[in-house]
Amino acid sequence: MRTFILFCIAVTFTPALAFAQTGYPMVMSLKPTAVQAGASGEVEFQSRYSMLGAYQILVSGTGVSGEVLHPEVKEGEKPALTKMKVKFTADADAMPGVRDVKMATPTGVSTVGQLVVVSDPVVYESGDNNTREKANEVTLPATVCGLFEANEDVDYFKFQVEAGQELNFHVRCSRLQDRIHDLQRHADALLTIRNANGSTVVASDNHFYGDPFIAHRFERAGEYFIEIRDVRFHGNVYWEYSIEVTNRPFVSNVYPLGIAIGQETPVELIGSQLPEQRTVGLTLPPDTTVGPNLARAPIGDGKSNAVSVYATDLPIAMEIAEENDVPENGQLVSIPAGINGRISQDSDVDCFQFEAKKGENFTFEVRARRYQSSLDPYIRILSADGKQLSENDDLQDFKRGFADSRIENWAAPTDGKYTLEIRDMHLRGGDSYVYFIEATRAEPHFRLYVDTDKTLLAPGQNGVFYVQVERKNGFTGEVQLHVDGLPEGVEAICGRVLPDKGRDGCVILKASPQAKLSVTNVTVRGTSSWKPSDDAESLELAATAKVYQEMYQPGGGRGHWPADVHTVSISPPTDVLAVKLSETDIVLKPGESRKIEVTIERAAGFASNVSLDMRFFHLSEFCNTFPPGVKFDEGKSSKLITGKNLKGHVVVTAAADAAEVERQLIPVTANVSLNFVMKTSFCADPLWITVKK
Repeated sequence: MRTFILFCIAVTFTPALAFAQTGYPMVMSLKPTAVQAGASGEVEFQSRYSMLGAYQILVSGTGVSGEVLHPEVKEGEKPALTKMKVKFTADADAMPGVRDVKMATPTGVSTVGQLVVVSDPVVYESGDNNTREKANEVTLPATVCGLFEANEDVDYFKFQVEAGQELNFHVRCSRLQDRIHDLQRHADALLTIRNANGSTVVASDNHFYGDPFIAHRFERAGEYFIEIRDVRFHGNVYWEYSIEVTNRPFVSNVYPLGIAIGQETPVELIGSQLPEQRTVGLTLPPDTTVGPNLARAPIGDGKSNAVSVYATDLPIAMEIAEENDVPENGQLVSIPAGINGRISQDSDVDCFQFEAKKGENFTFEVRARRYQSSLDPYIRILSADGKQLSENDDLQDFKRGFADSRIENWAAPTDGKYTLEIRDMHLRGGDSYVYFIEATRAEPHFRLYVDTDKTLLAPGQNGVFYVQVERKNGFTGEVQLHVDGLPEGVEAICGRVLPDKGRDGCVILKASPQAKLSVTNVTVRGTSSWKPSDDAESLELAATAKVYQEMYQPGGGRGHWPADVHTVSISPPTDVLAVKLSETDIVLKPGESRKIEVTIERAAGFASNVSLDMRFFHLSEFCNTFPPGVKFDEGKSSKLITGKNLKGHVVVTAAADAAEVERQLIPVTANVSLNFVMKTSFCADPLWITVKK
């Protein structure tokens, strides 16, 4: 997981300051969305909800920092600043590519925005450039940025080329919008290069997912035009784009895709404008983390653009058989292994044979499309007589699907030789159809997912975040949660995910009254000591949680998208100053109910409705840490605290067949709605529930 660097500017806060019904900023766009490595540039954040008093910028990776440029505000004014300038500075050796950015404000840390680090000067569209006659003139190479601000908006930029000149046009638009929390409609950019007469020279729609890419050699010197628009002629004030126009080599992939850590690997460069010598040495540092990484390959006296690779510690097996497209010619591999291969032409099929004993379990995961490969993989396992035993097209991680493939925990039915077959789902192929297959024995393990990417605290107050487990390959044990890297003055009360069918756990964070205003990224882990059977040895298992931020879907639904880190912010108090329970440690008998009084302390002037809950709920249930047979009894609870009222209650009921459990951590939250889909949650002290017969 990438770390975050922090750039902080001094801001004085008044701890008693209260912001009534004010939400943390929801970043909608950055304008321009790019900054040049080795330079500084001003970028305008646009958000829902105010960024007034913003004091810190967080940028993923290393080598990029941000400084908030505060507008003049008259004494006593509290303007709704939904636009704010930030000065970004990128080191000359900063890794090119997309960075996650967040802004810390007195109302909490913002949602994620997207910033592109590029190698060339950044030019933003100016004036009315909606026709060729009014096109903005640009000197290349450059990164051209702009906005589809309204329906039927078409942007033009003109440039000069010499005969025989080659240029790459790399658009980032729809890919920059995946992590924008409330951008429900996304752009679909169409890029066209036109000559001086307006005739189409070349065009591109979807190349890298929904974004265009063009590599073109201009046979004739003269004036040409970049035309870019939404393919549907739609527009939106947040639909920013960047076009990296370069006259240098552009590397889209390398082969092999899977790279051993700490040793030089010869890789073939795949892309455009490449040198005659296309095989170069690529070395990932010894401290590289297993998983997705960005790397820059040496080219001549410099380095390539950033390219996606997968760092692995598995033994590497390279596809070597020239005719491995039928099972009987399949290349024999020994598992565990990381298999590098390529679907080199249309209708190509690659087969790999492996030996297995009856009952042995294996997992095969293809990494391709997630790493900018052109391949849409489809895999099958075949018996020695060619019978299909298992297959997969698209895999699922947590609540998102991906075009890559995974066959998980497959058990060999008999002793013998089996074939793993891989092809493109649409029977395409070519140089860029590279893949890496993790072929491993299916050992019991678990994965963790944090929902969401931020916890908002105030001095003397509590917050909560939720963790879900995915159990793999027979694992049924309990998972204890942990948090590393907490800010000073914050304590974590870490819950657990109960064994067997338990799925959800939570962590309650308590900020001391002396906690200082700050923003910090934390790591969430889980551990388990588990015995698969009474006569088996105990297994010590661990996992670091992936972070997902909430995404609001059209119609108000709630979705998820991966984020880099979970951020804890300590800000001045807002609407609710405290949530107090009449008791925090209860023991229930099966069939018994318990009423718990809840008292809130309102900030001065705050009289809006507050709703109580004991789960994470929006239209449907997302997390529920109750033990089996115990529930939040909504019908008997007084969940809504209206107007200036301060009291409500929650009722917990144990079913007649509820199993015994010791001290399960349950959050009690007071929630303030900011709009139909967004709310701020305040948490009480931990509630512990025990069930005893």
